[in-house]
Amino acid sequence: MSEPNVSVELPAELADRIDSLARSIDRPRSWVVEKAVEEYLETQAWQVRAIRSALAQAEAGDFATDEEVHTGFAKLLDAR
Repeated sequence: MSEPNVSVELPAELADRIDSLARSIDRPRSWVVEKAVEEYLETQAWQVRAIRSALAQAEAGDFATDEEVHTGFAKLLDAR
């Protein structure tokens, strides 16, 4: 089964960066683009799942207490 061909127009600077990376790792341009798209889609899917989970928690009334928020901020400030 052949892979579908997808065409996109990119700004010249971005295409140059893709070509530069492809040369430096001795991979074809298409490989670099494929990996970049895979990584982008995985990140976006993770964010959508996290947002949906947070919305479900909020809709269920599952919020942090004021004390939990203050404790969390205190830990962040102490870590500095």
